[in-house]
Amino acid sequence: MKATEVLVEEHRVIEQVLNTLELGVKRLESGQVVRPEFFLAAMDFIRGFVDGCHHQKEEGVLFRHMEDQGIPFQGCPLGVMLAGHELGRQYTQAMIFAANSMKSGDLSANRRAKESSRSYIALLRRHIYKEDDILFPIADDVIPPDRQPSVWDDFERVEHVETGEGLHKKYLAPAKALEEEINTLP
Repeated sequence: MKATEVLVEEHRVIEQVLNTLELGVKRLESGQVVRPEFFLAAMDFIRGFVDGCHHQKEEGVLFRHMEDQGIPFQGCPLGVMLAGHELGRQYTQAMIFAANSMKSGDLSANRRAKESSRSYIALLRRHIYKEDDILFPIADDVIPPDRQPSVWDDFERVEHVETGEGLHKKYLAPAKALEEEINTLP
């Protein structure tokens, strides 16, 4: 198994949360009440799992190994992916601000939560497509088979040492809880 396959599997989990977030936005648009905490829990998943673990594996490990094989860190394709990560962080901050404003009773915050959520969802779906179908095949081609164990070891370091033991388990249950919450709304 190549290290990129781990990232692809993580993309499927991220897409489940994106689908759940999108359903929350649709329910909000249809006039249903969606708790601000729903959006804050989604942002916790995004900050902890997506940005705190998944993007760290990409930026700090995979992209560095690709750079070692001659793929420049600036420009295409790595620079484009890094810019997408940064834009995602900005949307996440906007969603957190909007959800906290919703908690405070700011009626205009619903619109901001919907807009920033939709922008994030669209960005991440395009981003995941580019990584799965373009970037990861490039990585698989340029990172020699004898370097794959090193990539795996570095992924393990990110997941267990830098971000905390059991990070996947910590975020999989809340991702499922978000899905259950939004699907049980009347």
